[in-house]
Amino acid sequence: QVQVLESGGGSVETGGSLRLTCTVSGYTTIRPCMGWFRQVPGKEREGIAVIDTGSKLEFYVEFMKDRFTISLDREGNTLDLQMNNLTVEDTAMYYCAVDGRRVCLNGSIRWTSSAYYYWGQGTQVTVSS
Repeated sequence: QVQVLESGGGSVETGGSLRLTCTVSGYTTIRPCMGWFRQVPGKEREGIAVIDTGSKLEFYVEFMKDRFTISLDREGNTLDLQMNNLTVEDTAMYYCAVDGRRVCLNGSIRWTSSAYYYWGQGTQVTVSS
């Protein structure tokens, strides 16, 4: 059984930083695609960054990559999201997603949340002014 667990959310002031962690267990097939998305109530879930854990290729949504950085541990089971210089617009529920490599490597679906089968419960990030 695949389990996806996020941690590290919380409250921070504008300009602050947070580091989120996603831990995946039970995924027994070849190295998957892992990534981070976020969602605010009433809006679509939007992508931030994903990584093909087999090739270590990283992909970022363009306007995210200046302040957001992902890092994968050596075992390929934990994916961190470092977020810097946070603004109130970054307030959202942050989710980790996992699926097969094809999702990361296909630019047409990479940022489509419905393309990912496994999701965590999310971790809330709140940025105050």
